[in-house]
Amino acid sequence: MSLVALPVIIPILGAGLTLTLSRWLQVQRVVSFLVLVATMVASIALLVEVEADGIAALNLGGWPAPVGITLVADLAATGLLVVSVAVILLVHLYSIGQGCDTDRPRVFHPVYLVLCAGVAMSFLTGDFFNLFVAFEVMLIASYVLITLGAGQQRIRAGMTYVVINLLASTMLLTAVGLVYAATGTVNMADLVTKFEALPESSRIGFGALLLAVFAIKAAIFPFFFWLPDSYPTAPISVTAVFAGLLTKVGIYTMIRTTTILDLDELQPLLLWAAGITMIIGVVGAIAQDDMKRILSFHIISQVGYMLMGLAIYTVAGLAAAVLYIAHQIPVKTVLFLVGGLIEHTTGTAALHRLGGLVRRAPVIAALFAISALSLAGIPPLSGFLAKFSVIQAGLDAERWLLVAASLCAGLLTMFSMSKIWVGVFWGEPDDPPPVLADPDGPPLRPPALMVWSTVAMVAVTLVIPVFGMAAYDLSERAAIDLLNRDAYVQAVFP
Repeated sequence: MSLVALPVIIPILGAGLTLTLSRWLQVQRVVSFLVLVATMVASIALLVEVEADGIAALNLGGWPAPVGITLVADLAATGLLVVSVAVILLVHLYSIGQGCDTDRPRVFHPVYLVLCAGVAMSFLTGDFFNLFVAFEVMLIASYVLITLGAGQQRIRAGMTYVVINLLASTMLLTAVGLVYAATGTVNMADLVTKFEALPESSRIGFGALLLAVFAIKAAIFPFFFWLPDSYPTAPISVTAVFAGLLTKVGIYTMIRTTTILDLDELQPLLLWAAGITMIIGVVGAIAQDDMKRILSFHIISQVGYMLMGLAIYTVAGLAAAVLYIAHQIPVKTVLFLVGGLIEHTTGTAALHRLGGLVRRAPVIAALFAISALSLAGIPPLSGFLAKFSVIQAGLDAERWLLVAASLCAGLLTMFSMSKIWVGVFWGEPDDPPPVLADPDGPPLRPPALMVWSTVAMVAVTLVIPVFGMAAYDLSERAAIDLLNRDAYVQAVFP
């Protein structure tokens, strides 16, 4: 059972250690890498334990639930945790190659490990107050990462990010306080029965407030406006880990809250939000000229598919949502990493200043093509399996309008990815890129660590389709665990 706490404890201890090593950058890099490897091993071991023995729970400090801090690990939480830590580890290598950790004061590695601990705690926490704490840990770490070595533009964008997230945190703390006042507990397992005893109007009101908070975190319509202005201004490795993880943590907490509190009354609202989020996100992407802004709008659109699986609220729908999150974490991250390689090579991410890279940088072109086709849902890549699962769940539930919206968004996603492909890798630039005096000359070579970590991330995206049936089977069993609230309660209160 002690394995449940390790993915949170290891990066916190590592953050403290690397902070004391700030005078020795190379030592700091090695220690933080080893800490993330240890966190990865602990996460895999926890997944194996949960797979073999069922849901695991741990009460910290010897205080029993619902009084103390409870960590709970089921298949959904541990499966997504393993994928998340793998992405954090590879982006860490990419950031070293990019030199993101050379700015003074040298707090990049401690803060990055704190962010990892916040992500792990968000997946494993068993009560809403500590979910609030986990979000605050991620917010503090992410703000430091966005503004580290920043100029005026990044500070301004970072302020937008912080103000919106502080508003969401205030709403979350208010919601947690109201739930505690009404039920006398914030423990998720304890709320399974106590929340049901509330009047229906109170249940709907508290549930809607909690889901609104998580919708801000996940950038769901109409709370998505902050994301396209916040992410593109940060260093690309920071943007990549944010794009791959933070919104997905938001949608995961929506899934956890909806299933624990059984908020099926809000299903119609979630269905409409899913469809509109898909369409608005991809339409916004088509309207952009900067590659990072296009990819930022696609974060919004793809979250709509995950919300669609939750809104359907069946085993098939939840399984598709979990699988879609697992697919999106590495795919969305690697698209931003490839964008960083392009920007490092040419000095720009503006489509009108790019062109012909398929001849000068074929490796980058291949990495982008695989990731873009997966995002668009082209078989046999992971995006096809995830998107097919969501659409099949919609067809089974006879949600025809939502299925039509998802198919339309898929076609528009393919179009916008083609826009990047044609603009960056084919044709000629309208204006020459700033790094290349001769547009037909050889491009600058990005550091090998940036390239190989991106290659490894693409390999992660290819693991899901290779083991497609096993991945869907794991997602389906995770969905069954999510809907089986009795098993969750039994794990916390044996």
